[in-house]
Parts: sequence; C-alpha cells; structure tokens
Amino acid sequence: MHPSKLAQKHPDKPAYIMSDTGQKVSFAELEAISNQAAHLFRSVGLVRGDHIAILLENHPRFIPICIAATRAGLYFTAISYRLQEAEVEYIVNDCGAKVFITSKDRQSVVEKLVGKTPAVNHQYVIDGEIAGFEGWETATESMPQTPIADESTGTSMLYSSGTTGMPKGVLKPLPEGEFGAEDGPNLFAMLYGATEDSIYLSPAPLYHAAPLAFTLGFIMMGTTCVIMPHFGPEEALGAIEKYKITHSQWVPTMFIRMLKLDEDVRNKFDVSGLQCAIHAAAPCPVIVKEQMIDWWGPVIYEYYAGTEGNGFVAINSEEWLAHKGSVGRSITAELHIVGDDGEDLPAGEIGNIYFEGGGEFEYYNDKDKTAESRHAKGWSTLGDVGYVDEQGYLYLTDRKSYMIISGGVNIYPQEAENLLVTHPKVMDVAVFGVPNEDFGEEVKAVVQPKHMDDIGPELEAELIEFCRDHLSHIKCPRSIDFEEELPRHPTGKLYKRLLKDRYWTGDKRIA
Repeated sequence: MHPSKLAQKHPDKPAYIMSDTGQKVSFAELEAISNQAAHLFRSVGLVRGDHIAILLENHPRFIPICIAATRAGLYFTAISYRLQEAEVEYIVNDCGAKVFITSKDRQSVVEKLVGKTPAVNHQYVIDGEIAGFEGWETATESMPQTPIADESTGTSMLYSSGTTGMPKGVLKPLPEGEFGAEDGPNLFAMLYGATEDSIYLSPAPLYHAAPLAFTLGFIMMGTTCVIMPHFGPEEALGAIEKYKITHSQWVPTMFIRMLKLDEDVRNKFDVSGLQCAIHAAAPCPVIVKEQMIDWWGPVIYEYYAGTEGNGFVAINSEEWLAHKGSVGRSITAELHIVGDDGEDLPAGEIGNIYFEGGGEFEYYNDKDKTAESRHAKGWSTLGDVGYVDEQGYLYLTDRKSYMIISGGVNIYPQEAENLLVTHPKVMDVAVFGVPNEDFGEEVKAVVQPKHMDDIGPELEAELIEFCRDHLSHIKCPRSIDFEEELPRHPTGKLYKRLLKDRYWTGDKRIA
C-alpha cells in the first residue's frame, strides 16, 4: 500500500517501535520523514536507477531511508555494520553509490573512508558530527513532507558472496508500475495469515536481506513492526510478551539460544499470542525444530530462498511434521533437481537445485558469476544441493561449496585465507566451517606455518588477532590448528574437503 494511504488511514498507529527504548514512529511520521529524505535525494541530483549505500546499526532512521529510496526509484545497498574499513570501502565503490549514509556509531570505520569513495557526491551522518560528512538531520529538516512529483519504485541491491573472491551485489530489475500500487496477492497474508492488526517482531540486523525485506513488507501492508537493536534470548521472549507479538522471523541459532535458557526463565514469558514464527537462513536441526513446535505450538514456518529472489520454497509445521527435515515445496517457481549432465533427476536423487520462472537477477559487475548461476535452459541456482520426495518436498543435503553458515550468517572463507597467507609466519592456510553446538558451524583455520617451531597458543592468538584487525570478527577463525603440509594437488588446488571432513567425523588427522 502507498505510505501516504497508510498515513491517512492510521496516522497515529506505530509503523515501528524500537524494542529497547520504546520509541515509536507512526505511519504519519514515517510518511513525512521518508518524503523529506526522498526530496533530499532529488535535490542532490539522484534519479531513478541511481544507487545509495547505508551503513547503520538497527537505527530508528534505517526504515525511513529505505522507504525514501524505494519511493524515489533508487537502488539501496544496506551494508553490515560489522564490516571493517576496507570491506565497506569495497562495497560502497562497487555498487557505485552516489550517496552514503551512516551514523555517529560507525565513526571509527567511516572516518577512514573520506576521499576513498570517488563516486559518492554526498555523505551524511546521523546523531552527530564526523569530519567530511554532512549532518543528516540538518539536510532533511527543511525538505517538504509531501511526496516528490516523480515517485517510482526502487529496490534493494544487497551483497551476497560466492565461495571465492569479493562479495557481489545482487541486481534485480527495478519494478515497473506505479509506486505503492496493490497488484497481486500479498505473500505475508497468503502464507502467514498476516493482517493490519498483526504485530511483527524483527530480532535480526536489518542489513540482512530477509529481515529488511520482511520488515519493510509488513510495514507497507499497515502492520506494526517491533525492531530489536540486538538479539538476546531473554530479551526476545520479553518483547514477544510485552508487545503482544503475533508474527516474527528467526534463524535456528536464536531458537537454540532460547531453548538453552533455564526452564524457569523460558516459562515466565507468555508467548501464547504467537500465530507465526518464521525461520530461514540456515539448516535447522530436526531436534531443535521439534522442541520449538512442542514449546510454541504448530506456529513454526520455514522457507528456503536467497537474496537473488529466484525462487521461494515454504513449509508450515503440519507439513514439516509429516516431512521432517524438509524446507518445503516451491511456490513461486518450478523446482528442478539436476545432475552433473544438466538433466532432471527423479525424486529421491541428489543433485543441484535450480529454479525455473522465478525472479530475474544478475551479479553486479560480474558476468562470469552470473553465467555460473545459469542452466543451459535459462534456469538459475543458488549453488545448493538437495533432493525432492515423491510429493515435491525439497530437502537440502549440502550448502554452497565451502560456505560457512554460522548463526544464520553466510561466511565466505576466501577472505580470511587471502589475509592469513600474507602473514610472515604463514606458508599456507585453509579456512572452513566446523561443528558448533550453538551456531551450527564456526570458522576454523588450519595453517601450514613457515617454521613448525613457531606453532603453539601464542601463534594461534597472534593469527586470530591479525584477522580481527582487518576483517569483521564473525569472519575470523575462532581457533587454529597447525599442520606440516596442507593437501594440495600439484596444480595448486587445495583439497579442502579432506581437511573439513576430518572435523565433521571427529578425526582431525589429515592422514
């Protein structure tokens, strides 16, 4: 629905609430401040199809900026606030952002970027001053609170890495048609029974594709959203009770952390109002999902999809109990399980997962990666492997090659490998995921040192700190083992699977 219609219909109703402070932004306020931001974008020369970049924590101005970009026909790239200087610099430059928006909270990172993002014409800071940045509040406060004259629909361009190389933006065609027009069924209403009277909880960082898309989607249908600044298991349960949450979205790690609370702590919160708890982003252990259904009831919904938006697979609790381990059936595209010869495989056989007829996308500035994601028949893949049963339910049996999924966050080990190998005491290195009870996987490094005499706890700590000085901590190894030689083919190919399998079978020897 057009935000101006929501403002007229529900002027005083909260569009969203910050769970920690209780700060509320009404639909009328959201309409006004998003209009002001859209006017600012036009005043600095942005036109339909231009790009902006946003580096913010879960800030009260995050949502209005995204809606302003959407109504101005822009691409907006939300960047993880956990990234370090070089990583942010790469994304801002790669997406071609003409405007860069951040907050005082990110000063230690962004102040080093001044002069390093040549395409950026204007950069703004919220909540304070940073040298080289204009004040966001000052820039927007004098702008009109009415819609710009040439509204059109923009969209996000978020970054999703492959298993090697730098991250790439997922570029989708800008939506056609009038901004805010209601055209077609509402996915949230159809799948999850959401209405204007629902109350949606978002416990995850808004820079992630799913939390951002769902929060914006719920708000644009007139639903109040409650946004947590950070996830905490007890805080999340408290928010469900306090704000009478009906709908929410999680990753399996959050389920695990809530389940590990003392029983008396878990049981002191009233979660009976929950009608729908959606989860995605990482495989959920069967036993965890069983316990969640036992605790919250048959309100657990799962989906499998990617930032690329080329397909959407979904399952509810009743279906899952009859097909345990499945992520559901495809509802937006035709699903294909394909063998190495490119031909469809029958039910029960494992192969590469492709979607036919789903949304279009390309990897920005990377024709090769785009081509790698395509089947000869034009289908597209996220690079995952699985099978379907006789009823068409999809089961994932592997993930993108070497990608680590820790707590619902995709981690690509090549960045840490490329960095660690530059350390003077390192000859070779492999980084991969190993089991972690809470997060599903954690980052592990196996290092071939230049001199075996150097190995020990001191070198391990030195290398981990070296990583943390250059990369966001979530990408860095939590532990490092040492081997005299890593298993490489004479051509230079690293047999990473030989290393990784030892940790998943309990035998760490390379042999």
